Amino acid sequence: MTSAGTSGATPWWRRAVIYEVYIRSFADADGDGIGDIAGLRSRLSYLAELGVDAVWITPWYPSPMKDGGYDVSDPRGIEPSFGTLTEARQMVADAHDLGLRVLLDLVPNHLSDQHPWFQQALAAGPGSPERARFIFRDGRGATGREPPNDWTSNFGGPAWTRVPAPDGRPGQWYLHLFAPGQPDLDWTNPEVRAEFAQTLRFWFELGVDGFRIDVAHGLAKAAGLPDIGGVACPPPAGERVEHPHWDRDEVHEIYRGWRRVSDDYAGDR
Repeated sequence: MTSAGTSGATPWWRRAVIYEVYIRSFADADGDGIGDIAGLRSRLSYLAELGVDAVWITPWYPSPMKDGGYDVSDPRGIEPSFGTLTEARQMVADAHDLGLRVLLDLVPNHLSDQHPWFQQALAAGPGSPERARFIFRDGRGATGREPPNDWTSNFGGPAWTRVPAPDGRPGQWYLHLFAPGQPDLDWTNPEVRAEFAQTLRFWFELGVDGFRIDVAHGLAKAAGLPDIGGVACPPPAGERVEHPHWDRDEVHEIYRGWRRVSDDYAGDR
């Protein structure tokens, strides 16, 4: 693969035709009714003949599949029903042999509630380093019965779910801008940032060329998690709105850091 970004030319990804593959339904090589990496490998030559420049693979990581794979329980693994890391490495090599780049879907806003980090957070209790990786808050009202703010889930209902305290009584609430099975990470936490930098490096070293970032506009939340109230989302055309969890300027710092990680690898990642 040649690099288009080091000689002053327009980087390949600025003008690339990118073909999205939802791997679970794209091609099934073993006949079990579920798409897989082997099925994708068997069709790569067809995609090359179409003239596309890159293949974007939706999440292929281990997942309970409560949201089509966007609830990730291990961001550095492969969902067993799709194949293995060895097959993934072979697929990337095959794609490169055909002149195709490979992009992965990265899901940094949230994890699965089955991820070890979240299970540790539930066991550790309020004020713990384990809970600090996520957004846990006490509820409002005298007994904490009300959610911490008025934010709503993209899938309907409140964006908060209450969990039992270690003694069994009702405890804190955790934020999930999507399903309750997708707890939001706290991107002010250095441990979260370091974990995702390591994930980027893992896949770059396996050979992938880049990432499509899921919920890229949602990682940063306003300090204090204020109510949304009457803030319009989306805002009227041409109007700038200060929203507490969408399109905040703080996300750019995160992605500049990822750009520095990708610059450590050859091939205009």
